[in-house]
Amino acid sequence: MKQYLFTVILTAAVTLACSWAVWQLSLRFKLYPGIRERDVHTTPTPRLGGVAMLLGILAAFAASAASPFFHIIWAQPQTMWSVVGAVLLIAIVGVIDDLWDLDWMIKLGAQFLAAGLVTIVGGLQIASLPLAEPVIGSNWLSIVITMFAIVIVMNAVNFIDGLDGLVAGVCLIANGVFFAYSYIIARDIGQSSYFSLAPFIAAVLIGACIGFLPMNWSPAKLFMGDSGALVIGLLMATSAVAITGQLNPAVLTNAQIGRSQLLGAFIPILLPVVVVLLPLLDFGLAVLRRMGAGKSPFSPDRKHLHHRMLDLGHRGRDAVLIFYAWTAIISIAVLLMYIGSREGWYGEYAAGIIFGVVGAAACLVVTLIPSRPRASQKESK
Repeated sequence: MKQYLFTVILTAAVTLACSWAVWQLSLRFKLYPGIRERDVHTTPTPRLGGVAMLLGILAAFAASAASPFFHIIWAQPQTMWSVVGAVLLIAIVGVIDDLWDLDWMIKLGAQFLAAGLVTIVGGLQIASLPLAEPVIGSNWLSIVITMFAIVIVMNAVNFIDGLDGLVAGVCLIANGVFFAYSYIIARDIGQSSYFSLAPFIAAVLIGACIGFLPMNWSPAKLFMGDSGALVIGLLMATSAVAITGQLNPAVLTNAQIGRSQLLGAFIPILLPVVVVLLPLLDFGLAVLRRMGAGKSPFSPDRKHLHHRMLDLGHRGRDAVLIFYAWTAIISIAVLLMYIGSREGWYGEYAAGIIFGVVGAAACLVVTLIPSRPRASQKESK
């Protein structure tokens, strides 16, 4: 655990220092775009925060390669280098898009290429779904499903990047919960390169989000841009695939992992989805909305969930905090259900269900009651 804490601190420190440097350089050389119609902020702001996050992430990967504690995740160096290559590819494409706006088809092609690096070259695939029987029967089907899953999560995270601190905070909470889950699984099932990779990536993302938030909190001095949001989405999807796709259904139903066979079978699918539920919901609604209007699913608009929160009358900061609350309540509730089953708590699921119901009710109240009267003016992003 100390090595994971060191990973978080190192990533956060490098990201924070680089964020300040990127901000200064962006202002000096005017590396920021103009205000777009769909933007919430009113002052031109640099969008190259993803570069700082990338440097923090790379520093953590480099440190892990030199650490004996993490030797097991480098036992298959091809997997690690494929992840690093995919991250670099997406970061470069994201920076170009943040500066000059790439065509959406080019960005989508790059995303599939990055997913292919992780899936085909790195060998991280959803080999089977942890149900009663494996449901994926061929290697190519596994590759296709995994690649689409990675691309969907990448875009889902990118789609919610619209308010100061929103993506960094939501992903900080999501990866914190996922780290706890993956760490428990790793200890219970036994160490392997796959089961150690997931908590390591989660720790790296926790550090990157912590280091970036001070520069991104409202009023933001620096945005992460596509280069940051897409990299976060890529790594979150990779960590989920690294642990979920490799779990043996027979092992999951073993009493060592959880007394409930039902929960033992479904939690590896449910929790990785739940931690990105809000981004996935926003992404799904956006795709349906745009395709229903005869537009590209990647055509920009001002109808995302965070836009709707502002239209309800919430201030920007309040809307962000509400998103934080929803993410924490839903993901922690599912984690508590798993832990309760695993540890044999009284009622097993009761703690998670009660926490989820009470928390969701509270979140619903604050969501529907605006923090200020409806206003048409835009707030700072």
